[in-house]
Amino acid sequence: MEYLQQLLDSSEIPVLTAFVLGLLTAVSPCPLATNLTAVGFVSRSFRTSHEERCKVFRNGLLYCLGRCTAYTLLGSALIFIIRKGADTFGLQNTVSMVGEYVLGPVLLVMGVLMLVFEFAHLGGKFGFSGGAWAERLNGAGGALVLGVLFAMAFCPTSGLFFFGMLIPLSATSAEGYLLPFVYGVATSLPVVLLAWVLAFSVRSLGRLVGGINAFQCWFNRAVAVLFIAVGLYYCYIMFIR
Repeated sequence: MEYLQQLLDSSEIPVLTAFVLGLLTAVSPCPLATNLTAVGFVSRSFRTSHEERCKVFRNGLLYCLGRCTAYTLLGSALIFIIRKGADTFGLQNTVSMVGEYVLGPVLLVMGVLMLVFEFAHLGGKFGFSGGAWAERLNGAGGALVLGVLFAMAFCPTSGLFFFGMLIPLSATSAEGYLLPFVYGVATSLPVVLLAWVLAFSVRSLGRLVGGINAFQCWFNRAVAVLFIAVGLYYCYIMFIR
């Protein structure tokens, strides 16, 4: 953390500064917690087969793409506004508030759908099936949506780095519109790296752990319950308390 701060202070290259700001965001408490939640989500499809392990890495990349897309679109709009001479303080508060209000319900819905999809594997016994839409949301589509959602859920630390440091830098830099994308890559880098480790560096795990399929079943349900619990918590904080 101190090394990153020193690198940030001494950097005169905007792209490097944006990347370091993203790394500092990624290791901050609130974004770190969301990234750990994302790791649990993208690794839900882990199996011993090569195809299933590749899906873990693919989901990690899609999570990264979701964050990059959100930061790039929002950042581009803010850069344009600043270069026109407008103040972004009010927009920052609006984005943060909307992100906080949306986060709880979306996590709650995703958690419920993950449980539905998990039990839909029993469709032959109980007469229902999750369908292709549920599978997409449970995997690739869900990872992409989660990246966008977590990117927009600004906490004080990430809000300071993005709105207070990255956007002013981008507005005065020739590479301005590229910097939010670089920032997004850096914020999701821990998830991508862990997804790669799970997908390609633990190939012997399935052979060492004979009950991996049973573990996977309960792990999937635990992640879904975690999403529901976090979603309920945010709904309580934003709508009830």
